[in-house]
Amino acid sequence: MGLLRLMALAALASQPGVAGGAEAAGNASGAGLIEFSVGKFRYFKLNRPFPEEAVLRNISSNSTFLIFQIHSQYLNTTVSFSKTLLPSTSGTGTDKGLVFILRPEQSMCSWYLETLEAEPVQNLAIPLSYSERDPIPGGCNLEFDLDVDPNIYLEYDFFETTIKFAPANLGYARGADSPPCDTKTGQDSRWRLQYDIYQYFLPENDLTEEGLLKHLQRMAEVPQVMASAMKVVTLTANDKTSVSFSSLRGQGVIYNVIVWDPVLNTSAAYVPAHTYACSFDATEGNCSSLGRVSTKVFFTLFALLGLFICFFGHRFWKTGFIFMGFFFYILITRLTPIKYDVRLVLTAIAGSLGGIFLVAAWWRFGILTLCMLCVGLVLGFLVSSVSFFTPLGNLTIFSNDAVFWVTFSCIVVLIPVIFIGCQRILNILTCGFIGSYSVVLAIDSYMYTSLSYIALNVLKRALSPHFRRAFTNVPFQTNDFIILAVWGMLAVSGITLQIRRERGRPCFPPHPYKLWKRERERRVTNILDPSYHIPPLRERLYGRLTQIRELFQKEQPAGERTPLLL
Repeated sequence: MGLLRLMALAALASQPGVAGGAEAAGNASGAGLIEFSVGKFRYFKLNRPFPEEAVLRNISSNSTFLIFQIHSQYLNTTVSFSKTLLPSTSGTGTDKGLVFILRPEQSMCSWYLETLEAEPVQNLAIPLSYSERDPIPGGCNLEFDLDVDPNIYLEYDFFETTIKFAPANLGYARGADSPPCDTKTGQDSRWRLQYDIYQYFLPENDLTEEGLLKHLQRMAEVPQVMASAMKVVTLTANDKTSVSFSSLRGQGVIYNVIVWDPVLNTSAAYVPAHTYACSFDATEGNCSSLGRVSTKVFFTLFALLGLFICFFGHRFWKTGFIFMGFFFYILITRLTPIKYDVRLVLTAIAGSLGGIFLVAAWWRFGILTLCMLCVGLVLGFLVSSVSFFTPLGNLTIFSNDAVFWVTFSCIVVLIPVIFIGCQRILNILTCGFIGSYSVVLAIDSYMYTSLSYIALNVLKRALSPHFRRAFTNVPFQTNDFIILAVWGMLAVSGITLQIRRERGRPCFPPHPYKLWKRERERRVTNILDPSYHIPPLRERLYGRLTQIRELFQKEQPAGERTPLLL
């Protein structure tokens, strides 16, 4: 058997690979043996009935431990130290890895790969070597199954994505005992280590397997991670090894952790993990069809209303719909278990009632101040949301709900206070920016755009008590620049058109009830006015009903019906 294995290894070693990067892809189900090289990526497919043995040879004597990692898009793969799968010696998932602590004089190691999926799984894998000065990712694991666990465990829901990982340990030479994890807390123990959390965004609307595996190559080794990804936060050994991010549904994101030893100035990378915050297998609402039909209908109608407001909103009071609808959605979501589609319908009804109430209050009582207060608060909400959409929103101080909401509310109230003396400008600006932003929200229901999270992050913060701990970074790529330009163009066009149209006119339309009352009094006192002779409304309605009733009455025949008297 040993001779046959050596012959198989020699045959595999003679196959050409791709120079400098990933080795040639292949299906290893035939020979049952896959050979890897340190620091080189390899593409291959795994099939369900055929577990594979992987081999790494010619390990340098300077290496004290290896990390082998394997990745797939959404189908699970199992990597194990032995053919018998045990929780303490194997891992199953889309991004999994194992740490090999090398023995003295060891120059070769092997492990096993398999999948339980019904269809073939395309994988990308790489073994990386580290020296005795490098920290060992997951070397002080007390939470997960593996003794030394370099994996990042990822969980997500609609609101947030949370990553967890095991603490690292200091490196040590081959054959030596591992440093204790919790007996000492000084600078000569693992408590001096620091953890840098990195986040990498895939191209927007790219759900392809090839794109993911290509970009994962930039997140495996320390130099590439530091050059390609964005560092979000640095944790110390005293911090909890868990970080939360805002879930970006349909947007591919790769996370990794770099553990750094500040004394020796060495570092090592954990096994990167990726997510789209959605499921590829779901029958409804999967990654390929994110927007529900009800969502598309709601926001398409909302965009049509927004376009009307953007160009003609100064003469119509419609912001009551936005004001009431937003708060009613938060209320019913937090207090009731109603389904999403029903919530949208109730939100539309509540928003319509709010708009009708605002219009009725202005029509009957002419309360311009109340209307402008609602208008100013809506614009203030958008300005405040944009402010926290920037890196300002990720400051540690705003993880406190009281600080966040007080600051957010102050910005919201500040806008109507600033424009208290020029209410027409306030109304026109609100119509332009809010109306055009509704188009952005409608676009997001058909394709991903980060600009929708201007409002969505605030909605998540209001609905989820745990969202305060999440970092709200989003990608800003070509699609976002185009949509931002469309938003700005619509806003400027709407504002300019309304300012030019309202030039020379009164600041606001006249009070309708007062005009109606004045016209009625004029008609009563002016006998020469033709409208004076118009019957009252009740008589006119009765006359119309009489005419309609006569249409359904049978016509009487002509002629005499009574008998003649003799």
